[in-house]
Amino acid sequence: MKAKSKILSRAKLAAFLKAARKNGKKIVFTNGCFDILHAGHVSILEFAKSKGDLLILGINTDASVKRLKGPSRPVNKQADRALTAGALQAVDAVVLFTQDTPLNLIKTIKPDVLVKGADYAVKDVAGREFAGKVVLFPLLKGRSTTNVIKKSKNFC
Repeated sequence: MKAKSKILSRAKLAAFLKAARKNGKKIVFTNGCFDILHAGHVSILEFAKSKGDLLILGINTDASVKRLKGPSRPVNKQADRALTAGALQAVDAVVLFTQDTPLNLIKTIKPDVLVKGADYAVKDVAGREFAGKVVLFPLLKGRSTTNVIKKSKNFC
């Protein structure tokens, strides 16, 4: 499946979920900014995919990333971030969300499994009450977009 076809509107997401559930598929959801794709991102996506049949990735819009990360972010525009993430084998669908957290999106999806990085406590995971269960992923030390940006500034 081509990466672009994995980027779904809310309406297409609803149809995707309906078909998946009709076929008894276990739905997994995770989210993030995915600004500069790195090994940490790939690792959490592969981990999340291993927890079910279909992985839906929620990606913050540009406005949301700017509010969360500051005026110099995102480095890559939302269309590019969605396309890059959608190209990964582990990802079955990508959907953008405008809020600072994916709470409303999780309410809509009602995933069987919600995966977040272990930098969160389960009690702090947005939307946990709408998921079958929450699973935390142990982060890869030193792998973050912020670190990539800091390192790249040393080369300029």
